[in-house]
Amino acid sequence: MGIIDSIGNLVMKSRIEDLENSINNPHETQQRVLQQLLETTKNTYYGRKFHFKDIHNYRQFVEQVPLNNYEDLHPYIELILKGETNVLWPTPIKWFAKSSGTTGATSKMIPVSTEGLEQCHYQGGRDMLALYIHNYPDARLFSGKNLSIGGSQEGKQSSNNSHYIANISAIVMKNLPFWAQFGRTPGLEVTMMNNWEEKIKKIAEITSHQRVTSLAGSPMWMLLLLQHIIKEKNITYIQDVWPDLEVFFHGSVSFAPYRPLFEELDKDKSLRYLEIFNATEGFFALQDQKDDPSLLLMLNYGIFYEFIPEKEFLSENPKVIPLSEVELGKNYSMVISTNSGLWRYKIGDTIKFTSTSPYRFTISGRTKHCINVFGEDLFAEHAEKAISQACRETSAILRDFTAAPYFYDRRKKGYHEWIIEFVRSPANMENFTDVLDRELGRYNDDYASKRKNDIAIERPVVREMPEGTFYEWLKRKNKLGGQHKVPRLSNSREFVEELLNIRSSLQQEI
Repeated sequence: MGIIDSIGNLVMKSRIEDLENSINNPHETQQRVLQQLLETTKNTYYGRKFHFKDIHNYRQFVEQVPLNNYEDLHPYIELILKGETNVLWPTPIKWFAKSSGTTGATSKMIPVSTEGLEQCHYQGGRDMLALYIHNYPDARLFSGKNLSIGGSQEGKQSSNNSHYIANISAIVMKNLPFWAQFGRTPGLEVTMMNNWEEKIKKIAEITSHQRVTSLAGSPMWMLLLLQHIIKEKNITYIQDVWPDLEVFFHGSVSFAPYRPLFEELDKDKSLRYLEIFNATEGFFALQDQKDDPSLLLMLNYGIFYEFIPEKEFLSENPKVIPLSEVELGKNYSMVISTNSGLWRYKIGDTIKFTSTSPYRFTISGRTKHCINVFGEDLFAEHAEKAISQACRETSAILRDFTAAPYFYDRRKKGYHEWIIEFVRSPANMENFTDVLDRELGRYNDDYASKRKNDIAIERPVVREMPEGTFYEWLKRKNKLGGQHKVPRLSNSREFVEELLNIRSSLQQEI
């Protein structure tokens, strides 16, 4: 083991003790986080408005501070963008992370404080490496480069030039300490390139001659890079260009549909895959065990967590519970208060706890990204599992998909229309549709009851898309980039219709 490996491993292992303390004392840790947030911000505009100085426990916090979505916090964010200080957070906010989520056309400007970067995003990165080294003592990460795809091509100054607006990954990368910059590739000049197609080519050109030991980023964009390199080099496997590659840290979207694609490029199936939950609003969780895909909730990153039970999702005044009251196997929507000034903010992601000692969970979807037109309450979690099983049983390999309802008309009942792009098409499409239908019912009782004897929903319809359909959709939406992703499920047919139109135009070009 070289000196770089030794120093890196020692630094990372020092994080384990801090992690164990928060894991072993979860409720005390969260209570301390809440009190620190309130004490730090009691003299801000928001803190004075809601009397933070008078809040001494969680009950008072719930009574005095309202639940917020982005629209509720937008007036305060606008004040900061106009140059006001001490609004939501006491220290100056220099950075705003631009986010449109999975579907929204209007960009959100999420404040990012210095504390949020250091205590949350960077702490998450350090703990990710620490836990990986803890689980794999033979790791040689620091003997090579980490190849990460991210960064915003839309970085710009605000109107008064006092703030920088960019993608969260660009903000994180741009502010990394020098030692972290030294360990990653490509350099910032390439990472921040505007044109994503040119950027992929440039990254491939640079990194294919380097010693890369780890990858980090969204599965979709990493896959595009790997496919480009393999095509350009006329090789078969990832290891043909990076023989020392050992792990892919992935996030942003579910990895289940992409895993078969990566495994086809993995010569001896030795590449390790570890998931992280690092959103625009904060670094929330990461996979801490080798054989369990559940994510460990990180409790000491300056974020206080609350949860809305599934039955309350659509309620005007939903019941909200603290971490200590969550139950296993139930869907919850996350609510966060952060050290960047987001207060009781509903982020829209839904999770399901698999353990409460320590607190681990799986991501089940988003409150707005489901299909519930016919009373079926179909979440992305159900869709991911069902479509993965359909692929396994029909020898198909999936590239991307989305689904939406087809509404009732005079002649037919409604059904779900699935728009799917395959790398390898099913051996039998009818069989694929049958398995998909069966598995959706297996994972979702509401779907099964509505489908029984076609009582409310007819058999799903699968539309196979030509290669490049989803990429073209993202390109036309100006959403090429690591933080952008295809919506899995929607009650609206907007995305399905747009994709069908793209299919028609692609077919005409052939």
